[in-house]
Amino acid sequence: MTDTVKPLATPLLEVTNLKTWFPSGRGEVKAVDSVSFSIAPGEVLGLVGESGSGKSITGFSIIGLIDEPGRIVEGSIKLEGRELVGLPAHELRAIRGKVISMVFQDPMMTLNPVLSIGMQIKLALEAHENISSSDARERAIKALAQVRISEPERKVDFFPHQFSGGMRQRVAIAIALLHRPKLIICDEPTTALDVSIQAEILAEMKELVSELGTALIWISHDLAVVSSIADRVAVMKSGQIVEIGPALAVLTKPQHEYTRALLDALPSRARPGQLLLRGSGIADAAPPPRKSATANLPPLGSPYLVIDDIVKRFEKPAGLFRSLAIKSGLSRPVSTVLAVGGVSITVSRGDVLGLVGESGSGKSTLGRMAAGITVPTSGTIRLNGQPVMSAGRSPKKITTRIQTIFQDPFASLNGRMRIGDIIAEGPLAHRLVSRAEAPGYVKQWLAAVGLDPAFADRFPHQFSGGQRQRIAIARALAMQPDVIVCDEPVASLDVSIQAQIINLLIRLRAELDLSLLFISHDLSVVRHLCDRVAIMYQGRIVEEGEAAEIYADPQHAYTKRLLAAVPVLPQAAE
Repeated sequence: MTDTVKPLATPLLEVTNLKTWFPSGRGEVKAVDSVSFSIAPGEVLGLVGESGSGKSITGFSIIGLIDEPGRIVEGSIKLEGRELVGLPAHELRAIRGKVISMVFQDPMMTLNPVLSIGMQIKLALEAHENISSSDARERAIKALAQVRISEPERKVDFFPHQFSGGMRQRVAIAIALLHRPKLIICDEPTTALDVSIQAEILAEMKELVSELGTALIWISHDLAVVSSIADRVAVMKSGQIVEIGPALAVLTKPQHEYTRALLDALPSRARPGQLLLRGSGIADAAPPPRKSATANLPPLGSPYLVIDDIVKRFEKPAGLFRSLAIKSGLSRPVSTVLAVGGVSITVSRGDVLGLVGESGSGKSTLGRMAAGITVPTSGTIRLNGQPVMSAGRSPKKITTRIQTIFQDPFASLNGRMRIGDIIAEGPLAHRLVSRAEAPGYVKQWLAAVGLDPAFADRFPHQFSGGQRQRIAIARALAMQPDVIVCDEPVASLDVSIQAQIINLLIRLRAELDLSLLFISHDLSVVRHLCDRVAIMYQGRIVEEGEAAEIYADPQHAYTKRLLAAVPVLPQAAE
């Protein structure tokens, strides 16, 4: 689709009939197929679509980062009238970083872990200009200050691992802005960030674009984020732009069926607890009958998972000589980090409790203690009146009734094992099924989470991110738990895949009377799924209550700040 809505100003960038293809065993993969658009100085273009739609490859094509054997087979990319397609490598290098910059989703793709931030900024400066070491350091400090990094004079000597994810992303943005480029391409730069940090980076980028007159291409699958920053939006599907126009028009009165489907998949567009339209195609196969005892379970709505005054401190263990030195007063005690400080919450049977907070608030640590993975420093965790972990010097998890779904399913699935063996491993170890029953049992659970039972013989790398997350859910459910700790299970998924997983959790919760401790920083997902919400800040619960009440009338200043930072889609005028 061509860009029918041209910006008024003279285009800075003109992309015409761009085709970027990759050869494969089954022929050419048309990652970008006849894409055309333009962008004016100072304009922000949002490029949206699901994984595989071609939006990132479009960005890489513009900046000249397509690796062999991929290639631009046809089309034109003109920057201020100069053709970039076919430019020699040395001429592209002179443009890249100086006239066009790119900010990647993972800042560690940009940052070298063995060099200080100041050294990396110095090298980026030296790539395009002659500069002394003292001037480079001064520019580096100014660059960090420009993206609101506190104490830049000190932190310029830090290494990447000494920064949080949000601060690393700010450093990557600072490097991208060093030479005041005319075009910046941001590829999912806030996907993994907390809502408040994301809001800060969005505000800073809008301010910098306005101040410098820089054009910005913002690539994302988060439509609400795009709506808060973009002047125009282009929607990509299967390598093509299917709709393009002013952001308000595209997001409130979409013309293309695919754009409407993306919007219908958003939790914010549905009533809490309602199945989402785009993701409603989950198979309706019933889960296998439970084999573990259910007779002693309390009624739905009764207190079930009770966390009482739980504390977790992390400290570096002291060796023998250090311990003796501490006791004799020759050395200071080992410093400790209080991750969770005296938290008491209850998950009722059949309910979903949302645990919300920024990175470092302690929510994942609390979830891991609730699931019996991490040993608490003090306090108790009981499931149906019984301890989750054994007592003594080496406590261990002693119940299978509570299981966990992790954020990254690929990291939690053994890449050397077949899916069927991964799902069957726990039930076999705990004698929930016999070896003869295991293959049929696995196939029932695969069908229950909407996957083909024949997938049991495949390996994790043969699945998409959404499919791997469903496999992780099947593995947890195969243990026949009553409670599942969900640690950011939809954080990195496309909007339609996210809708499928949300629908799956809604359906299985109803069918199996599951209780969920749902940990997330996505407040729209929490609002849709959860009955109650607990807000966590610096290791403590600062507010807790019914989800509808907290979202409608937050009491704590931190809760108000979190909710105010949530990007909201514009509403169509009546």
